[in-house]
Amino acid sequence: MRLTGVGRRYGPRGPWALRGVDLDLPASRLVRVTGGNGSGKSTLLRLVAGVDAPAEGRVTGRPARTAYVPERFPAALPFTALDYLIHLGRVRGLRGAAARDRAGEWLERLGAARHARTPLAELSKGTAQKVAVAQALLADPGLLVLDEAWTGLDTVSRAVLDHAVRERVAQGATVVFVDHDPRRLEGEADAEYAVAQGRVRPAAVPAQPRPATGRRVRIVASGGRALPPDLPGGTAVAPGQGDATVLSVPADRSDALLAALLAASWHIHRLAPAEADRNDEGDVRV
Repeated sequence: MRLTGVGRRYGPRGPWALRGVDLDLPASRLVRVTGGNGSGKSTLLRLVAGVDAPAEGRVTGRPARTAYVPERFPAALPFTALDYLIHLGRVRGLRGAAARDRAGEWLERLGAARHARTPLAELSKGTAQKVAVAQALLADPGLLVLDEAWTGLDTVSRAVLDHAVRERVAQGATVVFVDHDPRRLEGEADAEYAVAQGRVRPAAVPAQPRPATGRRVRIVASGGRALPPDLPGGTAVAPGQGDATVLSVPADRSDALLAALLAASWHIHRLAPAEADRNDEGDVRV
C-alpha cells in the first residue's frame, strides 16, 4: 500500500491538516505513528484506513479487507453488541453463521461475552471499546488501523489486543497504530513515523527488543479442561481459588502463554506482574 503526495484539508478553503505525504506501508509490517495533540495523527490514520478521502494525491494498494478502530467509538448505534458485530462481519464478507461465531469468539476473548445482548448505548466506556476492537478483528483484516485502541481496556484485554496485532502481522497484514503509551509494542515496530506541522517524516530506526529482565507475569485462568500441552518454557502451574489455575511465566513468554490458553478456550481472569499479585488469585477483573 502506498500514499503518494497525499493531502487533506477540511473545507475547500480550510487549512491543510496534512500535505505532501509519501508513505509506503508494505504487507507484514507493524507501523507506529507518533505526534503531539492536534498534529494530524488521526487524520493520517483515517486516510490510511479509507475513512477519509485525500483532497490531493492518491492512495493505492489498500487491501480489500480493512478494519479501523477510531479514537472515539460511536456507541449510540441501535444494535446490541452481538448484533452489531454480526452485521459488520457480514458487511466484511463473512457468512451468517461464521459472522456469529467470530463475533462470539472475540467477545469471549476480550472478556465481554456477558454483554453480548446489551444495547451499545448502555455499555460502559471500557466495554464499548472492547466491542470496537472486536469489530476490527473478527474478519482477519489485511490492513488494521488502530487509533488509541488500547485506551479504556483492562490489562487482560490490552494483552489480547497486543497478541492480535502480532498475529495479524505474522499472517501478512499491515498494522498501523497510534498509542499514547510509548511502551506499547516497544521495539516491535518495523517503521515509525512522526506527524508534525502537517508533515509526516520517518521518526527513528526502530529499537531492537530488549533482553529478558527475569521478571515474571502471573496469569489466573480457568478452562474446565486440561491445560494445553504446548505451554512455553518456564511456566509454573499452581491451583488457585475455586476452579482457577495460577500460571507464572517469564515476562517475555507471557504472550505465548496467553495465546496457548486462548487457543484452548481457557478464560483469562487476571494478568499482572507476579510480584504485585501474591494474595488475590481469585480476584476476577475483566
